[in-house]
Amino acid sequence: MIQQFVRSAKATSVLAALVVTAPSFAASPSEQAPISVGDAAIPDEHVTSFTLDNGLQVVVLPDRRAPVVTQMIYYKVGGADEAPGESGVAHFLEHLMFKGTKTHPEGEFSQKVAEIGGQENAFTTDDYTGYYQQVPSDALEMVMSYEADRMSNLVLTDEVVLPERDVIQEERRMRVGNEPGAKLSEIVQGTLFLNSPYGTPVIGWPEEIASLTREDAIRFYDKYYTPSNAVLLIAGDVSVDEVRALAEKTYGQIAERAEVGPRLRPQEPEPIAERSVTLRDERVTQPSFQTNYLVPSATTGEPGEAEALDILADILGGGTTSRLYRDLIIDKGIAASAGAYYSGAALDDTRLVLYGSPRGDASLDEVEAAVRAEVARLVEDGITEDELERSKNRVRKGVIYLRDSQTAMARRFATALATGRTIEDVEKWPERIEAVTIEDVNRAARTYLKPERSVTGYLLPAEESRAAADGANLADPAQRSEAGGDRDGAPSQTKPSVAASSDVRVDGEGTSGGL
Repeated sequence: MIQQFVRSAKATSVLAALVVTAPSFAASPSEQAPISVGDAAIPDEHVTSFTLDNGLQVVVLPDRRAPVVTQMIYYKVGGADEAPGESGVAHFLEHLMFKGTKTHPEGEFSQKVAEIGGQENAFTTDDYTGYYQQVPSDALEMVMSYEADRMSNLVLTDEVVLPERDVIQEERRMRVGNEPGAKLSEIVQGTLFLNSPYGTPVIGWPEEIASLTREDAIRFYDKYYTPSNAVLLIAGDVSVDEVRALAEKTYGQIAERAEVGPRLRPQEPEPIAERSVTLRDERVTQPSFQTNYLVPSATTGEPGEAEALDILADILGGGTTSRLYRDLIIDKGIAASAGAYYSGAALDDTRLVLYGSPRGDASLDEVEAAVRAEVARLVEDGITEDELERSKNRVRKGVIYLRDSQTAMARRFATALATGRTIEDVEKWPERIEAVTIEDVNRAARTYLKPERSVTGYLLPAEESRAAADGANLADPAQRSEAGGDRDGAPSQTKPSVAASSDVRVDGEGTSGGL
């Protein structure tokens, strides 16, 4: 369920295409010969992990195809770990990490990376905060030295903190205030996650961003930006011995500053009522809807559940061969978009999302009814062996394509380690997908695609009547923000102010079957 804000002001972001939201199963519409799971094995060389004396976990992924190396440092803290009333502080600190240290002035690190043609960026999600650089392999020691330096020597004064707070407030106005879909996403998230901190936007509520201080940022930094709460991942043209020596020389000199302890968060109770929210805005020209189901993540699910949910989302709406695409877009021709995705990479329970928008003379009512009918049919009749095999084959190909990107592979491992999983979990994922059966997928559909587990959001033009809301819309999930921190969602200590007309209604205990 991870959403994130990626810094767009710092170099060109390789990670922009690697957002951890929907699994990209839908590769090619053509169904080729099945690929064996052995062909989809992840690393070319063995992935190695070791831990420094100060508790920092270091993971090395050798990739010698080019003299390039990627450094990623993930801190196991995100928007969902913030104290009540301090929403946005994780994202705020991410910005402030570029403001200079005791030994290096603001901008020097970024300038050094740019001078050698490298790339860098940073991002904040619900569950972790990440920083990365991709540079020529002979510059690895340089970027490791700079990154280690700001882990322990960050300098913050009101002269840099207060203007950056203004920058974040403007960022929120641009990315949320000016985007009806993002505003609705906050309401939908807050309605789905009533108790979980995933209901609070990563970028923060406006009133709480405005009250963040230098002291808040320093307190957050001192508590969470400590070696034992981080994962360092080095991928590329390197050896384990080289990385070990450099890690000891740079990060190994940092003293442990805090005992973070276990990540104990409020959990979402079992839902009992189907819910819907509607937002009308004069800027909306294309109505759409999105239904979010509360489901387990790869971390919280029972063995095999996350894999079954992956396959389920793919068969329903993962690409051009999916049920929703074929029925609504090809056969009926009533939808401009229709699909599904599962956000499995999360520390706590997460979402499976269905979405659609009408085409031509079709109404949103028609599109939503067709989606509901397709879901009801799947729940009632189940999937076929052919659908299961096609989906598995797309997963196999997806894993192979993933190996083409050094940063994608690095991020895959780093995300898993930052959300309670292991290297083995990543390496064995193709095998676990292979083990999914028809009954596993059917059971997941019957268990989780229940109305009472869902929130449906509708995004409508301002002139739409209130009655039309019962067949209206929400922004396409692909537009869920990814810059500076967007997990924009729900009531926190301070109620958000929602611009534009919106209403929330609870539809009782829900009805059987369908969405």
